[in-house]
Amino acid sequence: MALQAIRRVVTGLDGEGRSAVIIDDCLADMAGRGQAVWRTAAVPADNSGTGDAAAGSLTVESLHDPGSLFMVIEFAPGMGADPFWHATDTIDYIVMMEGEVDFATETGKVTLGAGDVLVDRGTVHSWSNPHASRALATFAIIPALPVGKGRTV
Repeated sequence: MALQAIRRVVTGLDGEGRSAVIIDDCLADMAGRGQAVWRTAAVPADNSGTGDAAAGSLTVESLHDPGSLFMVIEFAPGMGADPFWHATDTIDYIVMMEGEVDFATETGKVTLGAGDVLVDRGTVHSWSNPHASRALATFAIIPALPVGKGRTV
């Protein structure tokens, strides 16, 4: 099933210092993985420049850069049958856009559906999609002090 393209529109300043749309494109087909929408090198962010801050590969290490990261993740049907338990030293703001996923902690799990919002505060967790259709979520990831067992990935 082909995914509907996700349009990305980014503002900035043009050569004369006026507000402008500097990027208007679509994210690549995610094929069951994540795609960076935008990232910053530090917090607070430096909003100068016109380069594409989402360029480059998205890795587990990207989750621990000293700046912020905004990404979209596709959870393919059947994903997480063998759960990947992990924690990050981040605070993650997650908005479900489509479908359903199961979010598990050490003490239980919840099913999240389109329109649900999750704030993951660096705890040990795993994701799975035991449902028949894909799920899509946005993630805003910001560095945070470790909690509990701290970073495992």
